Amino acid sequence: MKTTDFAYYLTNFLSIHLSSKRNASTNTIASYRDTFMLFLLFMDNQHGIKSEKLSLDTVTKEKVESFLDWLEIERSCKSSTRNVRLAAIHSFFRYLQYKMPEKLKLWQDILSIPAKKHTSDTFNYVSLEGIKLILEQPNQEDPYGKRDVTLLSLMYDSAARVQEIIDITPEMIRFDHPSTIKLIGKGRKARIVPMMEEQTRLLRSYMEDKKLTSPEKLKYPIFTNHKNEKMTRAGVNYILAKYADMARSKEPSLIPEKLSCHCIRHSKSMHLLQAGVNLVYIRDLLGHESVQTTQIYARADSKQKREALENAYVNLSPDVIPTWQDNQDLMSWLKGF
Repeated sequence: MKTTDFAYYLTNFLSIHLSSKRNASTNTIASYRDTFMLFLLFMDNQHGIKSEKLSLDTVTKEKVESFLDWLEIERSCKSSTRNVRLAAIHSFFRYLQYKMPEKLKLWQDILSIPAKKHTSDTFNYVSLEGIKLILEQPNQEDPYGKRDVTLLSLMYDSAARVQEIIDITPEMIRFDHPSTIKLIGKGRKARIVPMMEEQTRLLRSYMEDKKLTSPEKLKYPIFTNHKNEKMTRAGVNYILAKYADMARSKEPSLIPEKLSCHCIRHSKSMHLLQAGVNLVYIRDLLGHESVQTTQIYARADSKQKREALENAYVNLSPDVIPTWQDNQDLMSWLKGF
């Protein structure tokens, strides 16, 4: 079977360009792959074009726009998900601009499709009391309970993304004072995060129990499942949900109904902000490119806003506030306006 130009360039884009030229993370590559799997499904179901017959000439601006509508209508995707899929398509056609410049007009038509504006959802976060309650649930006498409390407390203290936590290996931990952990974030960008003394003792004890302190295990995953395999994102979410349910049964008001691993990251950020930590330091801890991204926490902190307004408030109101009806001159002017 003859390979189509679409198959040829898409294969090179996903397998070579993203990893070798762009240094994209495995998660980014997987997200782009999923986008094109959906696009192939759409072209087959809606236009009757099988993947082995699909050529670049058939991928027009109109079809891409139709695909994005299909995602929202048929698959009930949110606008944010639509924009993620569009970003993957844009990346592919920016790549094609340099590989097939003779069709630049076609590629630029597709690149002109704008992202869809959408309202940002408010995010959940857990109070300090709620975090403490969750971390009290694992049974530390049980090996898996000790793993779970070590994992969850490290995820909170470092404000790490779930993928950053499951990617940690012993060589990324430094126990010498000051203790630090190296996290690999989006775009494979590394950052060094300090660890507090209590967290350091807990992590060191767990690693010694698991015999992860020997030189030959420097590249082993620190957190593993029952099969002694590297934890998955779903596995970590399951662990969090398990102890969140236990904590919620004791104090329902402290634990939000919807709680994800990213909520733990949000929670640490909010607690730092409420403690008076500068946004620039919080940005560095989170690994954000710009402090503008970190400002979502300042905008969300209603407690801090209220306290700032209360501290700045000066009462300028007289004892008796005249009503509009008693101000005849103003009322006459308004009636004749």
